[in-house]
Amino acid sequence: MKTLITGGTVVSMDPAVGDLGPGDVLIEDGVIIEVAEHIDVPDAEVIDATDRIVMPGFIDNHRHTWQTAFRGVGADWTFPEWAAAMHGTLKPHYQPEDVYAGTLLGRLEALHSGVTTLLDWYHVAQTPEHEDAAVVALRDVPGRSIFCLGAGWGTADPVDAAVRRVRTDLPGDGLVTMALGLRGPEATDMDTVARELKLAAELGLRTSLHVDLTGGAVADLRAHGLLRDTTTFVHGNGLGDEELRMLADAGSSLSISPDVELKMGFGWPVTGRALAAGLRPTLSIDDVPSAGGDMFSTLRTAFAVQRGLDGGLHSRDLLACTTIDAAASCGLDARTGSLTPGKDADILLLRTDDLTVFPVTDPAATIVSAGHPGLVDTVLVAGRVVKRDGALVDVDLPTLRTRLRASRDRIASAARIPLDGTWHPRPEPK
Repeated sequence: MKTLITGGTVVSMDPAVGDLGPGDVLIEDGVIIEVAEHIDVPDAEVIDATDRIVMPGFIDNHRHTWQTAFRGVGADWTFPEWAAAMHGTLKPHYQPEDVYAGTLLGRLEALHSGVTTLLDWYHVAQTPEHEDAAVVALRDVPGRSIFCLGAGWGTADPVDAAVRRVRTDLPGDGLVTMALGLRGPEATDMDTVARELKLAAELGLRTSLHVDLTGGAVADLRAHGLLRDTTTFVHGNGLGDEELRMLADAGSSLSISPDVELKMGFGWPVTGRALAAGLRPTLSIDDVPSAGGDMFSTLRTAFAVQRGLDGGLHSRDLLACTTIDAAASCGLDARTGSLTPGKDADILLLRTDDLTVFPVTDPAATIVSAGHPGLVDTVLVAGRVVKRDGALVDVDLPTLRTRLRASRDRIASAARIPLDGTWHPRPEPK
């Protein structure tokens, strides 16, 4: 089966391929075969990309999709308030069907806004049925997903059995794969971190770790020989320049969630300092109770903040943080992240005739400074069209909306919290 995307402005994110305006992309059996100014293939299905930017799909390497039902409720919360609300008040009332509904709609939302690859950082951590519900939801969405199992979250309990059980169900390299969410030295201890890293290595899993906001954790991990090139550290606002260099030297990755970090009081996003330290930072959403769920908004916040701090960040550099660099952080840069022959066809077509961006002069700058989900016209994952003409394909959104709303209302009722905007959670005193 061949598909030809023709006549678009190609932003490949591959220096060897470059940008083409106009250009064509040929796909065969889900894989990019050729990218060129003009490709003549009479027997291919044609997707007309006139007035479209053709680019790799976005990659979000850190999002807690189970929280989707409570979108927007935490816009005014600090981090302690968010933790008290989501983990202390609401999470105990989540049933497996609630995890399924939140994960399904959260992943569909991401796909709708152009996120073809998403790392779902799961830390509901209650029963095997909850874990299975999240995996089934990810499988029910035709996107590329990584189930990052944060087993034992909030405890120091052994997690080997849970991790091995889920790994048995996610053994391969299909569209849904697995990673391990480390609890880290602040939540457990160095011996536990070492055991979890050993388990991850044994099972062939990459790892992700939220970093304490006060700094010092990376230096402690290095002192214990626990920095890995397969670990993505999340946030890092409290890390000093030396600790950022430690991550770069170890080959680790860093995921920055600028909207959440600024709103919750984490401090300035470290995008510029990470680049100066030799890291290739990546960007992520984190959670939708506190922030929007699209990568365009995240790009714009990261860009504006860093330009305001030092004026040194360029839009194309930042675009790499959500495509090829993010793919590398997930261990998927050989499969996705750029429009490179031999990679899977994870591709977006963005409208350039929309009045909010017309006329487009510099495509990369337009995506970073003015892009929004309304531009996402067509989405392909591994060559399959999953969104066409602005609408997800074969998705019964009215039914799913009803299901998620019912889930939210049931949890809120069980937790005895209002849904009228007056709820203000109280963090537990330290």
